[in-house]
Amino acid sequence: MDNDRLWAPWRLGYVQGDTAAEPAVGTPAWRPGADQGCFLCRAAAVDAAHHRVLGLVERTPLSLVITNRYPYSNGHLLVAPLAHVADLSQLTDDVLLDLQRRIAAWCRRMSRSMQAHGFNVGLNLGTVAGAGVPGHLLWHVVPRWPGDVNFMPSVAGVRVLPQSLDALWDQLTRALAEDPA
Repeated sequence: MDNDRLWAPWRLGYVQGDTAAEPAVGTPAWRPGADQGCFLCRAAAVDAAHHRVLGLVERTPLSLVITNRYPYSNGHLLVAPLAHVADLSQLTDDVLLDLQRRIAAWCRRMSRSMQAHGFNVGLNLGTVAGAGVPGHLLWHVVPRWPGDVNFMPSVAGVRVLPQSLDALWDQLTRALAEDPA
């Protein structure tokens, strides 16, 4: 085994800022107020036939849960409201509660299905705070295990995700089917 090389092809699009590499999904049914350049609004607008290609693992009437295409760790999920909103004050109590319920449910599901031992859960508000999608709120849910190296460093000692995003989608949708509440 060659330990001097890493292969993580899904990160190239992120590094290069290439949004043209987005998967084809036909014609989305855009929600009112959606930003057609926002990948979360796009995921909220597609039919079930395109959920896999976009990594959408759960959708409620108020929120969505999607695999991060550029994950820090295996199982890295994004939990977001369906509406394209940038500020917490724009969310109703119902939406806030649904988002928190999604986070709790996915932590439980990943603990069971992936044997995650802990989680980093975070929200970056605004570009200066690190928000990569400043117009659409999203929470990161990052599973953790003993001995992991806390995200993906780019120097010696690098650890790479052991599972493809496609296989992760399969695993998470099975976990949802087994634990729908």
